[in-house]
Amino acid sequence: MNILVTGGAGFIGSHTVVALVEAGFEPIIVDDFSNSEKRALSGIERILGRPVKCYEADCNNLETIQNIFRQEQIQGAIHFAAFKAVGESVQNPLKYYENNLVSLITLLKAAHTEGVKNILFSSSATVYGLSEELPATEQTLIPKAMSPYGNTKQISEEILRDVVASGALLRGISLRYFNPIGAHPSAAIGELPLGVPNNLVPYITQTGAGIREKLTVFGGDYDTPDGTCLRDFIHVCDLAEAHVIAMKYLLSLEVDNYYDVFNVGTGVPNSVLEAITAFEEVSGKSLHYEIGARRDGDVPSLYADVSKIKSALGWTAKRSMKEGLADAWRWQQTL
Repeated sequence: MNILVTGGAGFIGSHTVVALVEAGFEPIIVDDFSNSEKRALSGIERILGRPVKCYEADCNNLETIQNIFRQEQIQGAIHFAAFKAVGESVQNPLKYYENNLVSLITLLKAAHTEGVKNILFSSSATVYGLSEELPATEQTLIPKAMSPYGNTKQISEEILRDVVASGALLRGISLRYFNPIGAHPSAAIGELPLGVPNNLVPYITQTGAGIREKLTVFGGDYDTPDGTCLRDFIHVCDLAEAHVIAMKYLLSLEVDNYYDVFNVGTGVPNSVLEAITAFEEVSGKSLHYEIGARRDGDVPSLYADVSKIKSALGWTAKRSMKEGLADAWRWQQTL
């Protein structure tokens, strides 16, 4: 069964491609490599022992995506392709609105034309913004987004919901995941940030490797146990397996019109300082870090209630934050 994976050479996409093959699916990658590197493809091949088909293409090009659906007889799609840096989205909002929204609309148009019903959307816990309810549940009131990036995720979910409400033949799921970390245990694929990392863990590992002189912790005066932000760190391999389970669920449905959202996290909050300390323990490295000013778009605390995905899909995270940090460090040492 062929599954289209847009952004399949990216961090989460590449791990999901591996998990799909291991579950008996045939993923077809579409990626323009604007926010990823081709070395991910060779890493996937190392793990699987064979290559995975990849189209180097722009996910905003309707004719191209329609042709791929038709040529590859696609039966489901997982949509990762999007820009994802919160800070950059604040500085350049039009870039994010154009790419992140048009790529989803293009995918939905192509899927409709070619009769493909099953769509998984890569959403984000950023939709919860400054949530007053912790842990956040899928029923938590969605406030105004804290950043254009978060807003593109909110709007994308609304697009999917509206298309299903119109009666279209579409079965969709949005997975709202929290803070992906780690790498494949083989160290063949992992997070490959272009330039200076925007996410915490690659900045931690690059500091541990001496690539960065020091790590700046954005804010030490939040109303949290140690003053730094609380996050729900989920291993990327757990997250990849959640996508496989969600796709199987969509394919098993007997209805042709369906939409739902699920949190994907561990349900365990850890602070930024706790992540730094855990990294020092698993790596044996002492990190040079300092507490800096708060960063625009960051929320003080956000972690998941994961009871819904556990009861409905039977998924639960298996790997710890320390395991994720150890795998991320092993991956960093190959770069």
